[in-house]
Amino acid sequence: MRFTHPLTHAVLIRRYKRFLADVRLDDGSEVTAHVANSGAMLGTAEPGMTVWLSPASNPDRKLKWNWEMVEVDGHLVGVNTAHPNLIVAEAVRDGLIKELTGYDSLRREVKYGVNSRIDLLLEAEGRPKCWVEVKNVHLKRGDWAEFPDAVTVRGTKHLGELRERVRVGERAVMLYLVQRADCVGFRPAADIDPTYAAALAQSMRDGVEAICYICRLSLDGIAIGPNLPIDVPGGIAERM
Repeated sequence: MRFTHPLTHAVLIRRYKRFLADVRLDDGSEVTAHVANSGAMLGTAEPGMTVWLSPASNPDRKLKWNWEMVEVDGHLVGVNTAHPNLIVAEAVRDGLIKELTGYDSLRREVKYGVNSRIDLLLEAEGRPKCWVEVKNVHLKRGDWAEFPDAVTVRGTKHLGELRERVRVGERAVMLYLVQRADCVGFRPAADIDPTYAAALAQSMRDGVEAICYICRLSLDGIAIGPNLPIDVPGGIAERM
């Protein structure tokens, strides 16, 4: 995924009301940027951090800027949760996710479950449907990427719906996309949301596949990188 316009450097003043951030541009002016991220953004939204913005595609929009990335300990970290589905879809089409190769059709935002839409549905003649849920990850503690960074009832619901696809003989994949490149592995943040962590372990025991990939980030765009090992205590597919 490439950015359509050059990113603009700024310094974070504060993030508030989840979807708003006041920043200071290099010319000294202060503007409010849209934050496409409903999570807690632990460790990525501290005042004084260097951030990178993209201009809004709609010139009539009230908020003229989107917050795309932040610099943490010298590394770029993507915070825009609107991007992961596109990044993963591009990677699947290019054959860069080895676990998701061999499919002829890719559809996005397909209705399933109870009032839900799956991020990607992969299909091929003679193969079971493959339902892929994508979660954005930017939390890092120690050397590990972790999800979620806040309690996610919706995320737990999605795991239950993936288990149901496995129950009826189809394939279900939980893909964690880490929008940073400075982690050695992935694990659930069990202290933040123990219910989600338990649901992930149960889902893996029931046949849901869990995979994780990091991203390579630059000021030009974001591309998928290598996969990471996953550590899910109690998950049958635990890989270290």
